[in-house]
Amino acid sequence: MIDLLQYEFMRRALIAAVLVGLITPVIGTYLVQRRLALLGDGIGHVALTGVALGLLTGTSPLLTAAIVSMIGAVLIEVVRTRTRTSGDVALALLFYGGIAGGVLLIGLTPGASNATLTGFLFGSVSTVSEEDLWVVAVLALGVAAVVAVFGRELFVLCQDEEVARAHGLPVRFLSVLLAVTAALTVVIAMRVVGLLMVSALMIVPVVAAQQLTRSFRVTMSLAVVIGLLSSLGGLSTAFYADLAPGATIVLLALAVFVVAVGVGGVLRRASGHRAASTRPPAVTAEAGTMPESDPGRVSR
Repeated sequence: MIDLLQYEFMRRALIAAVLVGLITPVIGTYLVQRRLALLGDGIGHVALTGVALGLLTGTSPLLTAAIVSMIGAVLIEVVRTRTRTSGDVALALLFYGGIAGGVLLIGLTPGASNATLTGFLFGSVSTVSEEDLWVVAVLALGVAAVVAVFGRELFVLCQDEEVARAHGLPVRFLSVLLAVTAALTVVIAMRVVGLLMVSALMIVPVVAAQQLTRSFRVTMSLAVVIGLLSSLGGLSTAFYADLAPGATIVLLALAVFVVAVGVGGVLRRASGHRAASTRPPAVTAEAGTMPESDPGRVSR
């Protein structure tokens, strides 16, 4: 780890990895709970259009990606709620439009190379500038503020939209807010893991945590730990082994998921055996009482 800190670009990369590891699983927990796991992928494709627009106009690709991603997130909610289009179809439209717009604008950008596009698609932490780091930090604070203020309302929304509406919560506003927050999270993580893999870091740590616990709050906390360890561990491994950082981070998160599946299965079997051993024996008809299987028995 000391070797990493000797290089300025790696110090910036480590800070970005910490921010990504902390923020992405938080939003991912809400998305998984609401069954919108693919939303990050759709917004990632739209963010590509924002990146290309930034390169074409000579402005910060992170800022233009944030603006375009938020617009795309709002549009997907409008399409989903105000038309007869289902959520998965709306996501598909976002996929196609985002990738097509990005490729078109990249082609119009003078001097844009395949290396530049690849860096945004698959991550390139070595090119994170100080300006990029400030943008990522501000966006991360914004996402954290949204969760701190509206976390309880978003939890109710993700549990059951009808229950949220019955409690008088602004369902449409909260839905748009969650989508916009997910869009900002995608932009935060794209420099570390890339637009094509950013959704994995939002979802895989959450799914891994779900193998070990069922509590929403504990799942989120454990997912943050897994995301943070995956980001830092993957980045460090990529540095020493000369591997692609984004892919290494995602594969490490997937490895944690596989381990969590095994550990969760063992824990559930052990819990089942303990429950069976402590269960009182069934009283049979030979003991002079009515057996539980008697169809005439009435339960209170």
